[in-house]
Amino acid sequence: MEARLHDEAGVTVFGQASERLAQTSNFAIAGFRAETQVMAMDLAGIAVSSGAACSSGKVKRSIVLGAMGGEDALADSAIRISFGWDTAPTDFDAVAEAWIAAARRAVLRPA
Repeated sequence: MEARLHDEAGVTVFGQASERLAQTSNFAIAGFRAETQVMAMDLAGIAVSSGAACSSGKVKRSIVLGAMGGEDALADSAIRISFGWDTAPTDFDAVAEAWIAAARRAVLRPA
């Protein structure tokens, strides 16, 4: 999923080169507001959150994403998704499809 989002949309995956939880992904593309992404994914039946887990419920920018090298515009566009024990490969595909479709409507040129 992360590779597809990077290849097709140029997203930045936070912590990609670090040891991290395998079931959680935090990514962003500058200019695609996190709030818009959360709404678009909700309409597609996919639950995501904005920012980093440690900033959940807060309105201000995540200092953690900044510390991980995220510029302000990128941190403002960050969303996070976690997968469970019963996640199937098709679930990763569905997330990528829904996110790319939303990004095309908002910030990317159509394929």
